[in-house]
Amino acid sequence: MANHKSALKRIRSIETKRLRNRYQAKTARTYIKKLKSTTDKKEAEELLKTVTSMIDKLAKRNIIHKNKAANNKSKLTRYVNEL
Repeated sequence: MANHKSALKRIRSIETKRLRNRYQAKTARTYIKKLKSTTDKKEAEELLKTVTSMIDKLAKRNIIHKNKAANNKSKLTRYVNEL
């Protein structure tokens, strides 16, 4: 166990950030699944804007890697265009 005040504070802040990152990543994954299950083109295009924004935010905050974000956006855009 940590012995210094700063280390204890660091443990608390890391846990808070971990939970926030996990929530944001899970929410983005849920929206991606929702988008993949959509068959209506108009609705898919609207969802794509939302999902793309979420993925960009995750990459910007280093929750996911930037290349993974680019790959996800590319695949989702291709899926929407094929509808």
